[in-house]
Amino acid sequence: MLPKQGNEDFHTRRRLLGALAGVSAAGMLGADARAAEAAPDEPQALPPEGLFALARLRSYVNRRSSSWDRTGGNADWVTVEPGQEATLLKVSGAGVVTHIWFTINSPDPMHLKNLVLRAWWDGEPSPSIEVPVGDFFGLGLGEYFVYQSELLAVAPIKALNAYFPMPFATAGRLTLTNEGPAPTRSLYFAVDYVTLPNLPNDLGRFHAQFRQAAPCKAVESDGKNLSGRDNYIFLDAAGKGHFLGVTQAVLQNEEGWFGEGDDMIFIDGSDLPTINGTGTEDYYNGAWDFGGQPFANLHQGAPYIADPERIGGRYCIYRWHLEGPIAFENSIRVTIEHGAANDRSDNFYSVAYWYQTEPHAAFPALPAVADRVPKVFAVDGAKGPATVPAG
Repeated sequence: MLPKQGNEDFHTRRRLLGALAGVSAAGMLGADARAAEAAPDEPQALPPEGLFALARLRSYVNRRSSSWDRTGGNADWVTVEPGQEATLLKVSGAGVVTHIWFTINSPDPMHLKNLVLRAWWDGEPSPSIEVPVGDFFGLGLGEYFVYQSELLAVAPIKALNAYFPMPFATAGRLTLTNEGPAPTRSLYFAVDYVTLPNLPNDLGRFHAQFRQAAPCKAVESDGKNLSGRDNYIFLDAAGKGHFLGVTQAVLQNEEGWFGEGDDMIFIDGSDLPTINGTGTEDYYNGAWDFGGQPFANLHQGAPYIADPERIGGRYCIYRWHLEGPIAFENSIRVTIEHGAANDRSDNFYSVAYWYQTEPHAAFPALPAVADRVPKVFAVDGAKGPATVPAG
């Protein structure tokens, strides 16, 4: 026990220290309060929308139009005779097609070229999609192969999938027409879509257009091409919208690398290219003629390459501009050279995909059925007459 005097001194010192501590604490609290009052409010950082994308609750209704057997049996297909049209979707009101799936059983070896997919939005008089079904899914030479990209995929063994959002405000209709000589014995299909009370006003309508040049017409030049004259045209559209991408197939009529041609894109009436590329494989985000090696990535690929750089060589390639769809206010013309300054005569087949306001410009007429069949032509190229391989 402390002595009494010492004890009193201890308590006296403790009371003094306590008082000083209280004054110091009050001063500190007062300073903090003044600092808080003087400091501006710090902005609250918003978390990225992607954090919530999958968890955000949805307010649409899911629907599917498919070939399921209405009797409850297992005959989940429809037959499409030559000249007949199968209705895949016919719906009124607002909605968005989110996915299309097909698998096809047909004795027609060219059914991928002879079955034509068409779509109309909001009661328009002419279709916004008019493409042979194989070309629409990137199979531009009438042959199946398996690949995966962000927007199109072909799964084993003949499952065709498309994931383009296709909005409509008042009506949507999709059909498949058999323009070939043989019946499609079994067409299996599923069109997934959602219905909505209405659409936002700033949505373009989805379009897909087929073109071909079989063969492209080679031209004589000094090896220079600044204007894009005689280029192969992927798309020539009028209105406001954005170009999403392209699938292309090539059948070589000449020896050597077909892809020295540059992409040239003309926006809103420009006389010279607004966007100018450096070579075909470069536009498709490959390099050095792809090294003859097939590849398939989310945004670009050459998933099918056979007998490259030879007469009869075949390529299927694609490019999606998802990092920045190419916008236009009034018009767009998307082109590519066929060879350096258009000096080659290979066969080109393509589908352009884009969104735009309606009405759209008239599509070029589809080639006759026989003309869609890929075949090698004897052409006079830059290196002289080519010879069609036997068989």
